[in-house]
Order: sequence, then C-alpha cells, then structure tokens
Amino acid sequence: MNYQPLYDALFEAKAGAWAAMLPEQLAKAFDPSTHGNLSYWLNQIDSVPASAASQNALDTDAVRIGRPEDLSEAEKERLKTRLMALHPWRKGPYNLFGIHLDCEWRSDWKWDRLKNHIAPLKHKLVLDVGCGNGYHCWRMLGAGAKTVIGIDPLLLNVMQFQMIRRLHGEAPVYVLPLGIEQLPNNLKAFDAVFSMGVLYHRRSPIDHLLELKQLLKPGGQLVLETLIIDGGPGRVLVPEDRYANMRNVWFLPSCDTLIGWLKRCGFVNSRVVDITRTSTQEQRTTEWMTFHSLASFLDPENPDLTREGLPAPTRAIVLADCG
Repeated sequence: MNYQPLYDALFEAKAGAWAAMLPEQLAKAFDPSTHGNLSYWLNQIDSVPASAASQNALDTDAVRIGRPEDLSEAEKERLKTRLMALHPWRKGPYNLFGIHLDCEWRSDWKWDRLKNHIAPLKHKLVLDVGCGNGYHCWRMLGAGAKTVIGIDPLLLNVMQFQMIRRLHGEAPVYVLPLGIEQLPNNLKAFDAVFSMGVLYHRRSPIDHLLELKQLLKPGGQLVLETLIIDGGPGRVLVPEDRYANMRNVWFLPSCDTLIGWLKRCGFVNSRVVDITRTSTQEQRTTEWMTFHSLASFLDPENPDLTREGLPAPTRAIVLADCG
C-alpha cells in the first residue's frame, strides 16, 4: 500500500513527528516474522481483483463496493473464499459485488445513532481509535472527511481493511496496526477523534481520555462510545473477573461519572447524545463470525443480566470538545 499520501496529510496537519515515525512503525508491524498468519493473509488479499468496482457507495448501511455484474459468478465465488479466509469479521456490514458480508456487529446502527449529533466531518482530518476493520472509517469518508486514519493493534483487522481497500481502490482512508500509545504525545492534529468500544478495555480510563485529548486540535471534537451503568456521580462498576465473558473490561461508569471524568481531563461542553441497550440483533453470530456472541453471554433466565450476574451491556455516546 502506498502511504505517501498519508505522510503528506500528516505533514500538512503539522503532525510531522508522527509522519517521521510511521515508516519504521509500519515496517515493524508488517514484518512477516512478527505474525505467523501474515504471509497467508497477504496472499489472500493479493489474489483478489484490484479496483474492479464500477460503483462504490460509502453512505449506505452496508458499505457498497462494486455491483454484482462487475464480476462473474466464478469470480464472486473465489472472492467469497478469500474473504472467508479472513474470518472472523466483527464490524460491518459490507456489500462487495453483491456478496453480503454480514458481520457480528450491525455497526451501521451505531453510526445511525451518532451521525446527526456530531460536528460535520466535511474536509476534516479524522482519527478512529480501535477501529476494527475500518467500517466506520469508510462511513466517515462517506460523510465528507478529507482524510480518515484508523488505528487498531489487531493485525487481522488491518488485513480485512486492506482487502476492502483493494476492492474499493485508492482512497484517503487508512487503518494502521498501532495502538494509541504508539502515537507521539501532544499531536494536536485532528479535527475529530472517535473512541468507540475502547474505554472499558483500558486499565486507566482517565489516561485514555487524556491521550485522546492531546490528539485533538483546540476546538476539535471527541466522539466517545462506551459501556455504562445506571447511577449518579461517582458510580462505577469494576467487574471482579469477566464481564459478558470478556476478561479485559475494567471500568463501567455511570453517565454522570463519565461526564465528570471528561471535565476533569479538560474537555468542555460534554453531553450524552444516546443511550442504547445492546441487543442480540445488533451483536450476534453470523456466517462471517461463527463464534459465540452476545446471546451466549447473557443470563439465559434473565436477559437483563450477563452470565456473571452484572447489568447487561448498555452503551452511551458522549460528545465533548477540546478546550
């Protein structure tokens, strides 16, 4: 993949410190010796047709690349086999030359909940932290963003993105195999930073909020989506072990607590724009993600509770401005 346009965009945004580090970071992350499956995944990507799409649409529920008639039935069958080789697919949906890639998450539902509340993305430089395979990055580009950068430390997610981008063709959207701690301090480069489904995985939520803040330009917007619980100021759930079968869940605050954290970190105009209980229609097992999903992690006798007896997943979307 040609990353030169990304480096140019970062230099233009006065984020040259990161642009200077990135070639070495990417070379290390994409070293075949670092992951046993990397060469296999890259072979799957290289074997699909590059930019064969006659039409793309990034503003639809299923990110649409190509039309069914762009490929023969045999070509579509081969493409589906290559896509299946990158199982499991967590975030979507995608429609690829008529192939419906129905991922574990209906990520379009989350986008629908936030898109009318956020500041316009047109001509903006956007960062999506913990972006998975980049589904929301494509939706951000479809909303008019100038350049979208996603970061996710899981290499399979990055490979899935690269497969989609190969089918789509060149575009100012990138998913990089990095964690937020690998970005330079005090970049202050992005007009908008998204952190969706990340905060509760961090051992220090305050540190994560401060990391996000230093990435934003003054006046930039944070879009934060996370698990929350009911309650007033100061209320936080810290699971003793697992939460909905996840080991790496550390802090689930109330909305009032979360707003307090944001204020303490220097954000202004923090506000909750959506609270939604996660349903087994939004997160579920599919052909493209055949492992256990949410339905297996709820109390079979009481779906208001997880199997651990904790409140079932409810998520809030919070917007805050960088003061």
